Amino acid sequence: MDALDMNLLVALDALLDTNSVTRAAERLQTSVPAMSRTLARLRTVFDDPLLVRAGRNLVPTPRALELRYEVSALVAQGRMLLGPRDTLDPAGLKRSFAIGADDMVRTELAAPLLVALRTQAPGVTVHFRPDIPDGTSALRDGRVDIEVGVIDHTDPETTVHRVLGDRVVGVAAADHPLITEHVTVARYAAAAHLAISRDGRARGPIDDRLALHGRTRRVVATVPDLATALFAVRSGVLVCPAPAHLAAAAISALRLHTFEIPLPLPEVAISMAWHPRNTADSGHRWLRELIRTLLTPPSNKEKPKRRREDRNATIPVSHGRR
Repeated sequence: MDALDMNLLVALDALLDTNSVTRAAERLQTSVPAMSRTLARLRTVFDDPLLVRAGRNLVPTPRALELRYEVSALVAQGRMLLGPRDTLDPAGLKRSFAIGADDMVRTELAAPLLVALRTQAPGVTVHFRPDIPDGTSALRDGRVDIEVGVIDHTDPETTVHRVLGDRVVGVAAADHPLITEHVTVARYAAAAHLAISRDGRARGPIDDRLALHGRTRRVVATVPDLATALFAVRSGVLVCPAPAHLAAAAISALRLHTFEIPLPLPEVAISMAWHPRNTADSGHRWLRELIRTLLTPPSNKEKPKRRREDRNATIPVSHGRR
């Protein structure tokens, strides 16, 4: 292997195709003396003169004729392997992807993604996975191809790109006082609250902001996901926080209403994460771009990307891993 030089095959292909040291040198943009030295090396490697003089021309030996097709095919395959890849045609893509997504992201993403795949890439199958506590290792070992949602784990082996920042609104039934009347900090604090937390934690950034006003709220229950919270709010007596864009379709379908929370709350930062081995993969890259497009609000599609550090903004509702 120490003597292996794949460039010799490229030179041999040019020599056997042109039967000329001069024309082979021109094709490979090198000098005639350099190509002559390369031919000498090739003669040593193959223990055959390969090209011999016949009058003023060079003619291939029987061994060279045997090699001509095989060498040409190897060089063509090498150029194809190392050259730029063709543009991906999603219509011809046949592949399965596992997507790990927060419940609030699944609610907004699942339907439009499936419609897009059906029309653009019918050979692609997606498997939505629930939140996985060890998200980083799931990406690393291939159990999940793309993770989408509030990503608060950090790992040098994980690539994380911010998709959007969603603002937090309050959600209540149509006849709730916070919908029919003016919302103040006092009225908001006095409402019966529902908290969203996978580990049952009731306190969050909302409570911290209320404390600055000398107020506390009564959290009557915690639920593990946004969908459960929205169905519970339909009872008419509870309110809950929700991401305005990601929950819009579900809120409308359940005939719920939103109101502005009278507190300065940080946004919900939604990101995508994947293992670096998939960064350059054309199919994976196409799916990432499709997900980003589907999740980005229309008003934000032309806005410049925010700075990288914004992706780790504090999460106002308890959607992050704990």
